[in-house]
Amino acid sequence: MAINTIAIIGTGDMGSAVGRVLREHGLRVITDLSGRSENSRMLARLAGFEDLGSLEAVAREADLVLSILPPAAAEAFAARMAEALPPGGGPVYADCNAVSPERVRRIGDVMLRAGAGFADAGIVGPPPGKSTRPPRLYVSGPAADILAVLDGKGMDVRHMGPQIGRASAMKMSYASLNKGTIALRTAVLMTAQRLGVGAELREELRYSQGPTYEHMCRIIPYLGAVAARWEGEMHEIEDCYSSMGMTDGFHSASAWVYGILAGSELGGEKRTEQPDDRDLEEAVEIFLRAAPPPRDRG
Repeated sequence: MAINTIAIIGTGDMGSAVGRVLREHGLRVITDLSGRSENSRMLARLAGFEDLGSLEAVAREADLVLSILPPAAAEAFAARMAEALPPGGGPVYADCNAVSPERVRRIGDVMLRAGAGFADAGIVGPPPGKSTRPPRLYVSGPAADILAVLDGKGMDVRHMGPQIGRASAMKMSYASLNKGTIALRTAVLMTAQRLGVGAELREELRYSQGPTYEHMCRIIPYLGAVAARWEGEMHEIEDCYSSMGMTDGFHSASAWVYGILAGSELGGEKRTEQPDDRDLEEAVEIFLRAAPPPRDRG
């Protein structure tokens, strides 16, 4: 199957970056910006997307649809996309969202019943162009082979077989460690600051765990831009862990941390508007203002 036109639904930081590199490699990139935020519209314009104005038009013209949305929106959007497909089916649909294997199997059932090809996909790593290494795109499911066309076009495609859920399982496992650890580190800094030993802890981390501390300084001050999305991702990981007979407590706590950050003064920031030199201590103080007060131990 020739893949010439790719639709990307979800033109935030990741979706717009993926679309930009695909265009740079000669593919046509289309979308439907109906109801999208002004920031998403701006990012899509800057990346050179064609806005077709409706899902029906996207379904008619796309060879491949990449859904790159917040986790909470993934299933409802798939249902809308299934309704928009032309008679007899439509393009291959790849769910690239951070959702649990159980949820992606439900999404796959919806798309397959509607006559579309389906691939489960999980993006691991920062958006294309944000690192010296491309993000990896783990793919599985009956139409996973189709996504090989994306390999080397700003992404490193890793095939995981024909079973729906394997790619999402890989995404859940990786994100549970990566983003769960970031949440823990953020909570540690916030707690130490309230205990009055924030400066001392940061100095100790700088001394004894230099690379870890440098990573914290690079990531934590800028979490406001992704906290709401990551909160939803932690809830998906909760469900995944629980379904495997493992505790969901780790990621319930991580979701709580990201919820605090999303509700802070820095919550909802746009990446393009964030200063490059925000101080870690300053960010922690801002996050603390959104947290519940300490319990009265008197």
